[in-house]
Amino acid sequence: MVGGFEVGAVPFNPDGWGPPESAAAGTAAAALPLHVPFAPFSRSEKLGRIADWTRSLNNQSKNHKQSDSIFDFSADDSFAPLDEDSSFRLVDSKPAPRPKFGPKWRFNQHHRSQLPQRRDEEVEARKREAEKERARRDRLYNLNRPGANAPRREAAAFKSSVDIQPEWNMLDQIPFSTFSKLSFAVPEPEDLLLCGALEYYDRSYDRVTPKNERRLERFKNRNFFKVTTTDDPVIRRLANEDKATVFATDAILSTLMCAPRSVYSWDIVIQRVGNKLFFDKRDGSQLDLLSVHETSQEPLPEAKDDINSAYSLSVEAAYVNQNFSQQVLIRDGNKVTFDEPNPFANEGEEVASVAYRYRRWKLDDDMHLIARCEVQSVNEINKQRSFLTLNALNEFDSKYSGVDWRQKLETQRGAVLATELKNNANKLAKWTAQALLASADYMKLGFVSRVHPRDHFNHVILAIQQYKPRDFASQINLNTSNMWGIVKSIVDLCMKLNEGKYVLVKDPSKPQVRIYEVPADAFENDYVEEPLPEEEQAQPPTEDADAGEINVAANDVEDKEIVAQA
Repeated sequence: MVGGFEVGAVPFNPDGWGPPESAAAGTAAAALPLHVPFAPFSRSEKLGRIADWTRSLNNQSKNHKQSDSIFDFSADDSFAPLDEDSSFRLVDSKPAPRPKFGPKWRFNQHHRSQLPQRRDEEVEARKREAEKERARRDRLYNLNRPGANAPRREAAAFKSSVDIQPEWNMLDQIPFSTFSKLSFAVPEPEDLLLCGALEYYDRSYDRVTPKNERRLERFKNRNFFKVTTTDDPVIRRLANEDKATVFATDAILSTLMCAPRSVYSWDIVIQRVGNKLFFDKRDGSQLDLLSVHETSQEPLPEAKDDINSAYSLSVEAAYVNQNFSQQVLIRDGNKVTFDEPNPFANEGEEVASVAYRYRRWKLDDDMHLIARCEVQSVNEINKQRSFLTLNALNEFDSKYSGVDWRQKLETQRGAVLATELKNNANKLAKWTAQALLASADYMKLGFVSRVHPRDHFNHVILAIQQYKPRDFASQINLNTSNMWGIVKSIVDLCMKLNEGKYVLVKDPSKPQVRIYEVPADAFENDYVEEPLPEEEQAQPPTEDADAGEINVAANDVEDKEIVAQA
């Protein structure tokens, strides 16, 4: 046990606190306990311990007394030597300055103070930027890699719309870059003749929304005609009367006018007869169908039997467009008739609601152009009659477009239309050009979707939007002067050719068109140049009744094949 602790003599001060002033310094120092180090301190110095009774004494040397170790702080860090006190500093209670990192601090030093990002947010931001950079490098790599599926649809291996025969002679090759510089102003056209009959538009369809959608009906008994220029009896009659020198249809003219926006291959047959020029289409041509996702960056399946392939979607889009144009009408027998009946219908035959406007444009002093233009309906408000064109956009799978119409049409219809303008720029431009050629007062665009993404026979109408053709043309950057400049340049080029038959073909892989001189019997019934079998020009096999709506000529060939096999 440790020996007793002697306090020693404590001087008594009767006059106040602390030791008396009369006490001698030597006496006070002599009265202090032995071997107790003096630990001076002031307010600016660190405070240590006076005695530590809990210190471990196992490592003490034998010569060192145990009682002294209690007061020995030589090994204690609390009491640094006096010569090291100069390194001691008081703790600064001021807040440490915040680091000015990040782009905002670098460029906004003279503006109001901004809080920097936290370190974890900065790390996440760097990760996102690195991921974007990696994705960008991958896209560039895939774009420049030979033989890869590049995002640009132009680089895909599309087939030509017509097989180029060895005996065909290529006369000229025109890149699309030259079309963008063309401009030509035409005066207002004059109407020569109006044929057919129109039914009134049912305005209740303007209130259709995704929540109260309408089922798309099928009109199997109504006949739709896709007659080319030279087979039109009215155009033949006008040509014999020398009413013009150039003849075409609105579908052919719109294809030429919007050629720079096209990606898929197409072809137009040109016949030079005397001083007259006829623009025709082949039987079963791609012009009778409607392209889907033509200008999209997302590639479609290449298998032709796939319901989402380019060809299957084109047939489906034409089928949807025709049925839509008849469903939104008031079918009560009340029609608006014109000068002559439908020139292609037989007596007693039920035909679709359509009116043909034969119009003439003046290209120059010695050249006029006549085109057959179509309108599908008429609307009468406050005793003012207006012509309408009816077209339908169809949604087949939201995975390809990235926009679900059923969710976005009510709240973000502009986003849906913007997506369609990106994926179907050529089709919408052609519809707008046809409405401008026919001088339609309004365009009705329907949004039609599949009931189920894997069911390409049943559809529903989700919404209908109305536009003025000129306003919509300016919205999609469709220049009327440039459209007519393209037509005028091709007409001038063809008028320099000799009499004969020619074909204008859009290159399937390059933004350019080529002009070929073909034999006089090309594209006749006994001339085989189709890249596709004839049976594939009709509707899908399970919809035999609807096949005639797309291509009557294809049905005739198919019937002949069946009789021959029997």
